[in-house]
Amino acid sequence: MASIKDVAAEAGVSVATVSRVLNDHPSVSADARARVLAAVGALGYRPNAVARSLRTDQTHTLGLVISDVLNPYFTELARSVEEEARALGYSVIIGNADERPELQDHHVRTLLDRRIDGLLVSPTDGGSPLMLDAARSGTPMVFVDRWIPGLDVPVVRADGRAAVRDLVAHLYGLGHRRLAIIAGPAATTTGSERVDAFREALRAYGLPLPDAYIGQGDFQAASGRRATEEFLDLAEPPEVVFAADNLMALGALDAVRARGLRVPDDIALAAFDDIPWFVHTDPPVTAIAQPTPELGRAAVRAVVDLIEGRPPQSVTLPAALVVRRSCGEPPPMDSAPMDSAPVNVTQRSNP
Repeated sequence: MASIKDVAAEAGVSVATVSRVLNDHPSVSADARARVLAAVGALGYRPNAVARSLRTDQTHTLGLVISDVLNPYFTELARSVEEEARALGYSVIIGNADERPELQDHHVRTLLDRRIDGLLVSPTDGGSPLMLDAARSGTPMVFVDRWIPGLDVPVVRADGRAAVRDLVAHLYGLGHRRLAIIAGPAATTTGSERVDAFREALRAYGLPLPDAYIGQGDFQAASGRRATEEFLDLAEPPEVVFAADNLMALGALDAVRARGLRVPDDIALAAFDDIPWFVHTDPPVTAIAQPTPELGRAAVRAVVDLIEGRPPQSVTLPAALVVRRSCGEPPPMDSAPMDSAPVNVTQRSNP
């Protein structure tokens, strides 16, 4: 492997000149710069990133800890983070917490030991001492999708409350009155926030949310199936199941089919977090879509701002309701329920 001395000899310049060219220093003549770059290309020289990081105290590396790499939402988020980071000159090391706080802490500790320049995290809960220490240590950090309340850390997230209201308005307009939710873990901000938004939206229509209609999930498909089975065993099952994430919605769909029932004829289904699969299910699933690529890009820009000394910024983007056929077909205009409240539905796709 060629060394910086080899490049200097090939170009007929000093090692210091080669270093200045590689660091894009302006005090190098155009001729010398051209000879150095030609030598770098001819010899296949690659700078020692470790040595450079020791000199500059920067690795140009970001750490990203996501909650579940198997969840298509987080897969898309990670992809957009990596693309934006690369465009800004950073590499990304990804850790998968698998919705386990201890695994999250393992990845955070490992990333900090690797001297990353900035950290992006979607926390699995709000009680990790390591996360609290990392946030208070001065490490440039941004929370993405989820956050830990009370910490002075920028948050990049989607606001789904308006989309949840649109969903409930849509369901009410279809004549549904018994609505249930499969909630995510209460220890996560997204888990608690989506239940609160759903309850608030139901209240606007005078609809209750009994405890029996709140299924406890963990953002995994198995919990969605289990909660839906419990709903179906009730003396008065709900007319609609709203799953607070996409994997729990797929589990709910499995449970309905296992009983020999059909969506939406026997029970309607909706989900938070739209994914490409929902277009291909039978029927296609109504879902709330987050602007995932935009969230990933905004999160990278936010942490790079921190790294480069600019003021930190939180970003909140709107989510949108995507209406498909899993909740039923809209009734004819002349046969809408007399007690139906006004409906304002954002319809982006209706395969």
